[in-house]
Amino acid sequence: MPRARYQQISLDSTPYYHCISRCVRRAFLCGEDSVSGKSFEHRRGWIEARLLLLAEVFAIDVCAYAIMSNHIHVVLHIDEREAMEWTTKEVLVRWHKLHKGTLFTEQYVSGQDLPDYALQLVEASAEAYRERLMDISWFMRDLNEPIARMANREDQCSGHFWEGRFKSQALLDEAALMACMVYVDLNPVRAGIAETPEASDYTSVKQRVKSAKASEQPKPLLDFIGYDRAESPKGLSFKLSEYLELVDLTGRIVREDKRGSIDINLMPILKRLNISHQNWLTIATKFEQNTHSVVGKKESLQGYKNAQPRSRANQKCCQLLA
Repeated sequence: MPRARYQQISLDSTPYYHCISRCVRRAFLCGEDSVSGKSFEHRRGWIEARLLLLAEVFAIDVCAYAIMSNHIHVVLHIDEREAMEWTTKEVLVRWHKLHKGTLFTEQYVSGQDLPDYALQLVEASAEAYRERLMDISWFMRDLNEPIARMANREDQCSGHFWEGRFKSQALLDEAALMACMVYVDLNPVRAGIAETPEASDYTSVKQRVKSAKASEQPKPLLDFIGYDRAESPKGLSFKLSEYLELVDLTGRIVREDKRGSIDINLMPILKRLNISHQNWLTIATKFEQNTHSVVGKKESLQGYKNAQPRSRANQKCCQLLA
């Protein structure tokens, strides 16, 4: 029986989550229909544009994503601190970019004077919106529902476009996070629809490569900040150059026609992550098949289980072995 979403998301355990949404019957509703020959590739562009818009509105950062023909992967980071620092007006302005709000919240944003009782209602609404703007369920809802409506309108039909629930995995530590990000970025290479990671359309790795050529980091994506968090506490604690190299080298192993000896090259970053080469290749190429709802190293999993109520601690976990 599926667990309630609130039981799967726990900021006390980790702010990082891997989410997957699949088209109904896993049909190629965002790709090319092999029966009719009709292409729906443009819908992948819809999803990418919507995803990056939401990353600018929500207190949720996108670490990695891959938009495939019949499913999407996103690795998300919930930034609770950012959400709590927003003023009432900032919360409302963000919410109004996606939803109508109430008459009072619209009047408040426009600068109209409101009586005390209306201001109290505005504050209550803002706090509810603040919670939603750092909620992964609301993020995925605001991602999937508009796409479904656009696709149904284009097809002149009604009914479900996505499966009812998105799958969510908690990533407890840097090892789990990095393995999942590489797995997501290599999805097109694994599927045989891209020769290289940088040629993989509608992926975060292509965005990062494009920005790296201009000596930048893509604004909609969570930055790689290196190992020193003193100046910038928010971000991925690895160098972008190391991550891109790791993706590329792992991708060479994923493709059977590009096998090679890469142990020496992979050693530095995997040593810091404390993952053996063999376990890295297993996890990074078959993340979904070899993991469950909670992913992390032994010590991370033990800490997670100790912190959770007994009923939640029994959920399936996957250990990333050193």
